[in-house]
Amino acid sequence: MADSDELLERARCAAESSYCPYSRFRVGAALLCSDGTVFTGTNVENRSYGLTNCAERSAVFSAVSAGRRDFQAMAICTPDSESAVAPCGACRQVLSEFAGEDFPVTFAGEKQRVDTTLGQLYPYDSLHDLRGKN
Repeated sequence: MADSDELLERARCAAESSYCPYSRFRVGAALLCSDGTVFTGTNVENRSYGLTNCAERSAVFSAVSAGRRDFQAMAICTPDSESAVAPCGACRQVLSEFAGEDFPVTFAGEKQRVDTTLGQLYPYDSLHDLRGKN
């Protein structure tokens, strides 16, 4: 199984395939499944900016398309930023569909790295709150 350093390197490699002619801001993500399989994704921009897809969601959608829902950890790399850039709200919401609050998330730029959990990134997850009350 990949550790967080290996997963982050996979995310860094995925960022190389980014399609970002408008922002020029590459993002790569690597999603670890329980059997050790890693699905990667990159940001894919569109001139109609709302149609852009983030790296994190690209990785999740790729894994789900392959029949996987057993996610263990995710790493995100933004090599064009010195600072670590956290997943956006939409990506946090999608991750919460498939992972719980203890799900490890690592994100890094060139000079900063953050190791956290989905619960820390998304502390008021109404989906899980509602499931707990049913």
